[in-house]
Amino acid sequence: MATTGKKLINSIERCVDESLEGTAASLPGLRLLSGHRVMVREDVAKVRTAAKVTLLSGGGSGHEPAHAGYIGHGMLTGAVAGSVFTSPPPADILAAIRAVSQGNPAGTLLIVKNYTGDRLNFGMALERARSEGQQVDMVVIGEDCALTSPDKTAGRRGLAGTIFIHKIAGALAEQGQSLQDIVTVVTQAAAQMGTIGISLSPCSVPGSGPSFQLQQDEFELGLGIHGEAGVRREKMRSADDIVSAMLDHMTSPDNSSHLKIPEGSKVALMVNNLGGTSCLELGIVGRAAITYLESRGVSVDRVYSGSFMTSLEMAGVSLTVLHLDDTITACLDADTSAPAWPRCLPGHSRTSDVHIPAPQHGATVGPEAHIGQAAQTEPQRLEKLMQLVCERLIKSEEQLNCLDRAAGDGDCGSTMARGAKEILASLSHLPFSCPHDLLFNMAAIVEKAMGGSSGALYSLFLTAAALPLQSSTNAAAWCAAMQAGIQAIIRYGGAEPGDRTMLDPLSAAGRALSTGLSSGRPPLQALEEAVQAAEVSAQATASMPARAGRASYVSADQLTQPDPGATAVAIWLRAAHDGLTAS
Repeated sequence: MATTGKKLINSIERCVDESLEGTAASLPGLRLLSGHRVMVREDVAKVRTAAKVTLLSGGGSGHEPAHAGYIGHGMLTGAVAGSVFTSPPPADILAAIRAVSQGNPAGTLLIVKNYTGDRLNFGMALERARSEGQQVDMVVIGEDCALTSPDKTAGRRGLAGTIFIHKIAGALAEQGQSLQDIVTVVTQAAAQMGTIGISLSPCSVPGSGPSFQLQQDEFELGLGIHGEAGVRREKMRSADDIVSAMLDHMTSPDNSSHLKIPEGSKVALMVNNLGGTSCLELGIVGRAAITYLESRGVSVDRVYSGSFMTSLEMAGVSLTVLHLDDTITACLDADTSAPAWPRCLPGHSRTSDVHIPAPQHGATVGPEAHIGQAAQTEPQRLEKLMQLVCERLIKSEEQLNCLDRAAGDGDCGSTMARGAKEILASLSHLPFSCPHDLLFNMAAIVEKAMGGSSGALYSLFLTAAALPLQSSTNAAAWCAAMQAGIQAIIRYGGAEPGDRTMLDPLSAAGRALSTGLSSGRPPLQALEEAVQAAEVSAQATASMPARAGRASYVSADQLTQPDPGATAVAIWLRAAHDGLTAS
């Protein structure tokens, strides 16, 4: 038995009214007609006296921001809201007509989606308004391309393309065009427009269960904005394949409601979120649709992506294609104050050439020093050391992952191994004769290969450590490099020694190395003491409370093993020591 969908509402009966009240309270310039579910421009009285055509639209609620979000200069004068997925009553529609048309000789245009209830109720209100002497006309928008048979008596449904008609009619009205001229232009535009939608999941009307059921591996092609059945269900595929299926259906001559989009056409594309689709997915769908159309010789001159006409929380998208001419393009580009219409930069044309050249890494690293002039060292020795470090980290992948499963997401070892493998793959190209350059190159590699916080922290460490090696590569310079790297992690990472992180063994090793060298011990002996200090510190993290990183969100009684990041530091420090002593 279907369960009731969860909703952030106070009551089923008042949810539409409270939503309208919230919209009016949030958006300057919008007001509700008292006693009616009608939103109008705050300056509606001034609009009536301007002797320009006023525009009304509306329908059932649940499609927000349609239609109240399109009220404003250059679009609608008002909008009428019904209950969720229910056409508004004629009394509210008539009240809206009176509010925007009384005393206005230019007349009022009703923009109605092609649903039986909307046609009937808006039609009844129109006839009553005309009997009162108002000049009113109506256009019915039905641009749905899902229907495959011409014998569907209800006809093509009105979908997100209706918003294009709001924009075109609004721009013409602002120009002072006559009611009849506006009807002519928008009727022609609607005939040159098509919409097709797909759903990944159902929606649920407040107080009810899901409007339909879809299997986890299915999507539905051609459904309506109220959850009406589509033309077919198919197995999930890639976004590119699904978009191709949508546009193939939209343009197929075998489909009685298809839209012809011949090569050389200029079009506008609307990528509409049906309610529960992420912005990330919209970008992918938009990319796929643009690629599909342009591969067929179609010029996609305008693209609008976002939530234009939704279906409550339904996961899915619709694509609308509108043929452009100079008049329609100018109308789409015209200014509007409607809050839900996307703001586009005037004078900026859309392009599919989305990349610009990335700046190259400059040669200068300081006011006087150049990377190629940095201190030199023994390249073969350093290369063998680096190879051993990487091999040890790769070998320790599962050990580190196992430690990380208790404190994080179980991928510390995999992350370290990715960085190590990428460095190994780059060994023949790395500048081992110049440690300063080497650390800069390694910083770039781990930042990209490791990613996430670990990649950023190691990149910071290596970048900061490079500077002290610019003029010298003796033991004191390497000690200074280590201290510089530690300080960079503290400065930007938000952790300190004692927080149960990689900083604990790094700091212990840094202190021991500094102490050993300042006491006159041979560099390799000082390094051995530093590595031992790191290993002891890493092991000690097993009994330390976590105050930074993901482990800080884990209950202390679950943190009984050493920190994986700290253990990784001890591993690569020991490998570095072994590499030096072996050579």
